[in-house]
Amino acid sequence: MNTDSDSTIPREVFSTDSVFGAPCWVSLTTRDLDAAEAFYAAVFGWTFRSGRLGDKFRTALAGDVPVAGLAAVASVYRMAVAWTPYFAVPSADEAVARSRERGGTTAVGPIAFPPGRAALLADRDGAVFGIWEGRLATGWEEWRKAAPAFVRLHTRDAFDAAIFYGEVLEWATGREGCCEVQYDGAEVVLRSGGEAVARIHSGAVGAAPDPTIRPHWQVHFTVDDVDACVAAARAHGGGVVRWTPGAPDALLTDPDGARFTVTGGRG
Repeated sequence: MNTDSDSTIPREVFSTDSVFGAPCWVSLTTRDLDAAEAFYAAVFGWTFRSGRLGDKFRTALAGDVPVAGLAAVASVYRMAVAWTPYFAVPSADEAVARSRERGGTTAVGPIAFPPGRAALLADRDGAVFGIWEGRLATGWEEWRKAAPAFVRLHTRDAFDAAIFYGEVLEWATGREGCCEVQYDGAEVVLRSGGEAVARIHSGAVGAAPDPTIRPHWQVHFTVDDVDACVAAARAHGGGVVRWTPGAPDALLTDPDGARFTVTGGRG
């Protein structure tokens, strides 16, 4: 979510009425903001600026494009150290109500984060995601090209999850700006403007002790050189969960344990 003053918002911004149901932002909750900044600067080349919410919040930039939020609130609010995707919605209140009606839970919000409103939710299987109503930090296409490639939900039943998210986020409603849903073997693919922006994959186990097996959203970042990102992550206190040299993607952790994927290709 963008938390900077209006002077830092590009003149051309998009409301969530023009693109909705699609991922529009990603945010990291961490315990050590300085360590997170140093790590992601080394891995992705990001720079950072402070927002008006205080010294516990930062906005990450790829060049001059806002691409992600960092918040040092994991310890304060007993939140998990994790990357979380946010989905654009026309109405945060309505999306939260639809989630509750379908067995989802609400952790935070909706609350005001000018120039919009946000909420943090969990689906029926416990996977955490956010919603955002209002202006976006930059043009949606520009944000997509600058950093995140796509997000993937690892869940118990992809088709059941697609029904939940489709009803909450109004996928495949036929309204202008909504996302399309496509079934591709064992996965459900979410497309916006013909481009894959999210995938839902079956196979997660709710009671599994390994957090990579429990239902969760995984954020994938597009990079030019996967192997170089792996080397940078290792050199700056991160770890490698899954990677084969020369492979098109790698599952990494930052120094605080937040998991993310780097990929050399789009979803």
